[in-house]
Amino acid sequence: MGEDGASIPDEEWERFLREAEAGAQGAPEEPSARARMVARRLREEPGRPEGWRTHQPARRRRGKGWYAVGLLVAVGLLVVALDPGRAVGWFGGGGGGGESAPLAAESQRPDQPPATEAAARLPTMEQPFRGSPAALWGDGTAGIGLPAARATGWMSEEQVAQALDRTRDFLAASSLDPGVLRGERPRKAIALINPHQQDVQDYLATAFRAPSRENDPRLLFSRFEKSKVRLVGNVVKTRGRITYREGKRGAVEVTTDVTYVYPVVRAAGKSDEVARTIARREVVMSWDDPAKVVIEPGTFSLVSYKVDTTNGGCDAFTGYFTPEFNAERAATGSGDGPEVDPYDRSKSMDSRMREAGEAGCGTATRS
Repeated sequence: MGEDGASIPDEEWERFLREAEAGAQGAPEEPSARARMVARRLREEPGRPEGWRTHQPARRRRGKGWYAVGLLVAVGLLVVALDPGRAVGWFGGGGGGGESAPLAAESQRPDQPPATEAAARLPTMEQPFRGSPAALWGDGTAGIGLPAARATGWMSEEQVAQALDRTRDFLAASSLDPGVLRGERPRKAIALINPHQQDVQDYLATAFRAPSRENDPRLLFSRFEKSKVRLVGNVVKTRGRITYREGKRGAVEVTTDVTYVYPVVRAAGKSDEVARTIARREVVMSWDDPAKVVIEPGTFSLVSYKVDTTNGGCDAFTGYFTPEFNAERAATGSGDGPEVDPYDRSKSMDSRMREAGEAGCGTATRS
């Protein structure tokens, strides 16, 4: 294992890609990220390649729920491979209160939501995940199940293993990196994005300069404004899995479906009230054959993603998650949308999005 934590040396990985690219002298196709209103463009411009963005942002009414359900979005971007830095070490064990050993990694979608405690126990600074199913989840990337590698599409078994490792590294850089969680610009993750995809570069530049519903950095990155809240401890709980299959043009299509649980307190004063923000992301990536697609060696294309956020701010497009505490809950009351269990992973993200539809901000049944 190299210094970067990858299972295959970068030199060998780059050699694989150079060899594949060497046979690609015939004007390969360049994918379009389509990060803006793809459905309309496809109707207006028939014959263009399929849109990478497969869903439009749901129209959300300003809600009053404590744990607001929002940000159900699928965006098409192209993303390059991460200069890996394994995140298991970023979030060492602890934080669950020592209630039990962590659950085994998720290998398939569960058939029911986790059980609800008869008497919910409130989180504390010492046990920020108490009373939550996340208390039994893994820490950081340890909670993300990784399948065994096998030769698929244009990639050998070794190349697939490398792609899976770097896919998980990307999840860590976008959703677990301590600096990014404190609101810093996600430079490592941004460095992964294919520089040939100008619309993606435009999206990123706009998202951090002037965040909005359409250009919201939270769609891909987990960020909190450090002047308002801070994370409790050094653990983010996760549960999810990575799967893959052969995609279009022999690409290796990797799907990630992960729920992240972030415990936070107010940054000001000496408040010890712990709130939790819960974000579930489904990200689909395509490791394309450079002989068939114009793409930089070692990069992958982000086909789509969907994000469902609880207590992260409903229709609050500040570029940061904005969790609510007791005082805010008392002032805002209940949401006007459906009730949702943010820990229920038995439903697909497509089902969650259909249930939410055009409803306003919903209310989570638990935190």
